[in-house]
Amino acid sequence: MEEIVKVTRNYQVTIPAPIRSKVGIKEGDIVKIIYDESEGVIKLVPLKRRRATIRVDRKISVEEIEGAIGELMDEATS
Repeated sequence: MEEIVKVTRNYQVTIPAPIRSKVGIKEGDIVKIIYDESEGVIKLVPLKRRRATIRVDRKISVEEIEGAIGELMDEATS
């Protein structure tokens, strides 16, 4: 499957709907971009999202929220 898209002035591209549907990418999902030098291609890899859980039977500090977000972002980029 292939599609042609235009690069915007901010160097952004839209993933065409047929491809998004096929791989299950939804708004807000995180993807990894890989440049494969041996093939000379750019690869887009959807990452599995896991839900962050924070106990809510007590007050939650800003630091705890930021820590949970940081952990999720670390997982997404590793």
